[in-house]
Amino acid sequence: MRVGGEATFVLPATKPRRGRGLAYATHENVNVRFHGFRSLHARQTGTSWSKTPRPLAPGSVQRHARDGGARMRWVVLIVLSLHGLIHLLGFARAFDLAELTQVSRPIVRAMGLAWIGASVLMLCASVTFIAAPRWFWVVGACALVLSQSAIFASWSDTKFGTFANIFLLLAVVYRFASHGPPSLREEFSETIRAGLATAATPRLVREDDLRGLPEPVRRYLRVTGSVGQPQVVNFRATWRGRIRSNAAAPWMKFDAEQYNFYAGTPSRLFFMDATMKGLPVDVFHRFIGAAATFRVRLLSLFTMVRAKGAVMNRAETVTVFNDLCVLAPSRMVDPAIEWHGVDMHTAWAHYTRGADTIRADLTFNDAGELVDFASDDRPSASADGTTFTPQRWTTPLTQYRSFGMRRVSTVDEARYDAPTGSYAYGQFELLSVDYNLGVTGVERSRHFYGASFRIR
Repeated sequence: MRVGGEATFVLPATKPRRGRGLAYATHENVNVRFHGFRSLHARQTGTSWSKTPRPLAPGSVQRHARDGGARMRWVVLIVLSLHGLIHLLGFARAFDLAELTQVSRPIVRAMGLAWIGASVLMLCASVTFIAAPRWFWVVGACALVLSQSAIFASWSDTKFGTFANIFLLLAVVYRFASHGPPSLREEFSETIRAGLATAATPRLVREDDLRGLPEPVRRYLRVTGSVGQPQVVNFRATWRGRIRSNAAAPWMKFDAEQYNFYAGTPSRLFFMDATMKGLPVDVFHRFIGAAATFRVRLLSLFTMVRAKGAVMNRAETVTVFNDLCVLAPSRMVDPAIEWHGVDMHTAWAHYTRGADTIRADLTFNDAGELVDFASDDRPSASADGTTFTPQRWTTPLTQYRSFGMRRVSTVDEARYDAPTGSYAYGQFELLSVDYNLGVTGVERSRHFYGASFRIR
C-alpha cells in the first residue's frame, strides 16, 4: 500500500455497525485517500465514518499507557523551545539589534553566530524530541555543545543557561539509551528489518490441509477464515494493556508492538513500553534461532531482568505456539504440530520448535472459537528472571473480531495457576494487526481501532 497515494478497499456489504470508538456503515466499494500516516479520509461512495481511524506506522507504538510520559515530553518541548528562543538575545546583542541591559559585556559577532546557531539547533532538537526521537540525541548533543560554548564565552551574564543545558543533557542521555544504537528498541528494529528481508511466499490453505486434524481444530480454521486464504508468513500486531510480575505486584500499563516470522524456524519479537511508578520501562522478548531472551530496563539504562537459557527457550516455545494458534491459525496445519482430538470442544497438541517439544491443551466454544489455551511447559519466572517455578499457564480469549478476511480474538489474558490460586499477570487488547508484510501479490489484512480492511 502506498502512503500518500490512493487505495481501494473492498468490503462486504453489511448493516451499520459500531466498532471500538468508531461508528461506520459499509458499502461494497470504498475509495480511501491516505495523507501520510496521520489521517484517513473516505470519499462519498456509500461509506461514512463518524471518527477518523489513524493507521499505525511500522516500527512505532501508539502510546496509550504513558500519560506521565506524554506530560514529560511536553515539558521537554517547552523548556527546549524557550531555551532556544532565549539564545536569540545573544545574537541580537552581538549585532546591535536591540538594547539588552541583561547582557552587560559586548559579544563579538563570531560568537553572535554561535548564539543563533545554538538557537536553531535547540529548536530543531525540541521538534525531533517529539517527531523523530531516534535522532534527537544527535541533534540535542550538537545543540548542547554549541550552546554551552556560547555560554562559557559570556559566563558572567549567561551562566544560568547552564541549568537548562543540564536538563538537555539528561534528555540526550535518556534518548540515546532508549533510541540510540545500544538500545533495546534499536535491536528490535534491526531484527525486524532482517526478518522482513527474508519473507517467504505463502501458499493457500485448502480443505485438504484439514484432513487428519481434530474436528474442533478444523472448525476453528474455518471460523477464523483461514481456509482459502494465504497462509500467514509473518504478522505485526500492536497491543495495549497492563502486566505485573506476580499476584501481589502492582500493575504496569503498557503499549506493545510484536512481529512474528514463520520462514524457516519460527521467530518472535515483542517490545513493550511500560510504566512503573511513573518511570518508563523497556521490555523486550526476543526468540530468534535457538536462543530466547527476556530483558527489562528501567529508564532504558538500568537492567532489571535478563533471562535466558534452556528453561527460557522452552517457555518461549509455548508462547510461539500460543501466538500461532491465536493470531496465525492458518499455521495450525504445519507439520511441526502433532494433533490429538479429545471431543468436539477440546484438543491437545505437541509442538516442536528446534530442540524443544511442548504440549498445549486447547478449548473451543460452541461457535468454534478458541476460548482457552493451557500448557504446563511455561513456568512462572521470578521478578528478576533468574528462577522459574512450574505452574500451569493459561490464556483465556474473548471478543473475536474480523481483520479483513481473518477473524481472531482481540481481548486476551495471561494467567498462572499458583498454589495459592489462579491469578492474571497480563491483560492484553489487540489494537491492530497486519499480515504478510513485504509479500507482493498477496492480499494483506489490516485492522485499525475497530475498522478492518483488505489491502490489495
